[in-house]
Amino acid sequence: MGNIGISGAILIFVIVLIVFGPKKLPELGRAVGSTLREFKKSTKGIMDEDYDKEK
Repeated sequence: MGNIGISGAILIFVIVLIVFGPKKLPELGRAVGSTLREFKKSTKGIMDEDYDKEK
């Protein structure tokens, strides 16, 4: 993802803006944020369980 650069990120943002529209972007951002938060919590739980099993 390091090869995208500023111009690529702007192009992706414009395409997302055209596809979803300006009213849906905040909802989309909240959904992505909550999904990432849940994923992080679940992976942390799995990592903690593996650590506890090693002891």
